[in-house]
Amino acid sequence: MNKLFFIFLVLFTSLWAEDPIIDVINKDIALPKIIVKDKSNLSDENLKRNFYNILVNDLKVSSNFEIVNNGNESTNYIFEYSLSKNTNNLDLNVKIKIGNIEKSNKNYSSSIEQYPFLAHKSVKDSVNALGLAPVDWMDHKILISRTNSSKKSQIIMADYTLTYQKIIIEGGLNLFPKWGNKEQTLFYYTAYDSDMPTLYSYNLKNNRATKILSSEGMVVASDVSTDGSKLLVTMAPKDQPDIYLYDLNNKKLEKLTNYSGIDVNGNFIGNDDSKIVYVSDRLGYPNIFIQTLGSNIAEQVVFHGKNNSSVSTYKDFLVYSSREPNQFGVFNIYLMSIKSDYIRQLTANGKNLFPRFSSDGGSVVFIKYLGSQSALGVIRVNANKAFYFPLKLGKIQSIDW
Repeated sequence: MNKLFFIFLVLFTSLWAEDPIIDVINKDIALPKIIVKDKSNLSDENLKRNFYNILVNDLKVSSNFEIVNNGNESTNYIFEYSLSKNTNNLDLNVKIKIGNIEKSNKNYSSSIEQYPFLAHKSVKDSVNALGLAPVDWMDHKILISRTNSSKKSQIIMADYTLTYQKIIIEGGLNLFPKWGNKEQTLFYYTAYDSDMPTLYSYNLKNNRATKILSSEGMVVASDVSTDGSKLLVTMAPKDQPDIYLYDLNNKKLEKLTNYSGIDVNGNFIGNDDSKIVYVSDRLGYPNIFIQTLGSNIAEQVVFHGKNNSSVSTYKDFLVYSSREPNQFGVFNIYLMSIKSDYIRQLTANGKNLFPRFSSDGGSVVFIKYLGSQSALGVIRVNANKAFYFPLKLGKIQSIDW
């Protein structure tokens, strides 16, 4: 692996920490109570128990409820479900009640191996039926680059709890997966082919990889335009990392930055994809800058911290990881708006890196380091809660949601 690519890996994937499985920052808000009733007639006790546990976990992570085992049913929400096997599939019926009033009654089906998504979708729909804060991200698939040995990494597709995991790409060094559309049927990734970093697209409908670009030094797709037609790519054809705009329709490559240092991790920001933010060391340390497309003027966005090394965007908001001053090795995640002076710290301790917004902007996933393990962290922004799901095999190198 050449020096530039190694530097890029270190920028996004270093460091370690230890934390509990859940951090609750705001402890004083009284939540409506919900009772979970399992009406399943399922002989597979292991599957029955695991499904129940995922449902309860989903309800907790939604941050809309307090789970209770018993109580006055007339004054509580009731989540009543029945799970059954049908050959190689699972069928699920879910009824949501407020007292004796049925608010929702829906049926679901999936393959047995994808049962976590069955649970996630039913909770997502139930939350919507009750008119509570939505969790539409919950049944989205997450892409993870997982390091499993020296200079080898797999790209896996998982649910947010990491209960479901499927290897999509393996063999060699496969890094930086990035979803290519809202339907989650296409993604981009970087493979290290014969010492040449190469960007591929992968179509999940036909399981086919297609070569997009190759470049000496590095080539990484960091963001996709709203309509899916353009990529922001970090390339270093002459050992100089810069941000490029690649048009997938006409195959045109446009260089957006031209600084004699490191510019990486470009993300579109705003509602019209007319501006980008990215990480640059032009101050002598990694920090976040903003630039309008068609202009070469870069403006500083973040004014605290000496190592702000990764960024993600949603509309006019961005989240970024920042090393805390006078706290060795501590990286926290911050949320801010480019339209105001608003800034908010989302994590409290440890190493929290590589944040990614959910599709609705209400949640953030990130990499959390737990001793010798890495974990997927989920921040429920409005509820001030964070949850962690350790990866039991290998280490998380990068993620996309």
